[in-house]
Amino acid sequence: MNYLSALNYANKLLKSKNILSHKLDSELLLAKALNKSREEILINLNSNLEERDFYIFEKLLIRRKKKEPIAYIFRQKDFWKYKFFVNKDVLIPRPETEIIVEEVLKLTSYNSSKFFLDVGTGSGCLILSIIKERPKSHGTAIDISKKAINTAINNAKMHHLENKIKFININIDKFRNNKYDFIVSNPPYINDINFKRLEANVKQFEPGVALKAGVDGLKIIKNLIIKSKKLLKKNGKLVFEFGENQEDKIKKILMKNKFYINKVCKDIRSYPRVIVSTKLF
Repeated sequence: MNYLSALNYANKLLKSKNILSHKLDSELLLAKALNKSREEILINLNSNLEERDFYIFEKLLIRRKKKEPIAYIFRQKDFWKYKFFVNKDVLIPRPETEIIVEEVLKLTSYNSSKFFLDVGTGSGCLILSIIKERPKSHGTAIDISKKAINTAINNAKMHHLENKIKFININIDKFRNNKYDFIVSNPPYINDINFKRLEANVKQFEPGVALKAGVDGLKIIKNLIIKSKKLLKKNGKLVFEFGENQEDKIKKILMKNKFYINKVCKDIRSYPRVIVSTKLF
């Protein structure tokens, strides 16, 4: 069997499972099985596939046809400019979360020395990306999942930042450290109804604790805002991601807690996705 035949086999299999990215996924999985780049596969379609390599390819295909995300199969995901370890204990980093990094970088200079708190750090991709760009700054990252914290620590070691960021397995309600210049977060914001409607690759594989946020999807965000009021310095910034149809309610909660709303940023689909706010008192 050559590469082309293997790809045709995989395409048909994944397409039958209604995986929209079946063509790309097939190419990525074959490249992974052969330890080659996708480009090498595509320019050598007539090359023969060894039986041992096809066996590895099939094992990867079985995982993908069950809707397991590619990032978990590869145990890796690109975010911002960097690569991060990921596993089923953490959310897969997404492009819209990069908006938080963009906004923080606009508000700081390269040589600035700021203190950051990342709430619900998961893989650590958010605070690690920021500290990579602002090397004189330091941070703390918290998460209620011990396994997530361990993953974030591994990523910090990979990026040689383990001495710049303190990782703590704790709920924000029990967290007392202050005062921070910035608090950043990609908190859970999916309500109970929308969680049931999520695609299988998200609902079945990604950690529910990092997604679900009660009846209105605002349970965690409300708490984040109230706690940030105590943890931020005066004029400190709270920058976080939120879901669809939540903007107006979030603005009211922020204003009620004496935050000034600097801006709301839209994602690639033009949905409001990230809010930048300032603690006034």
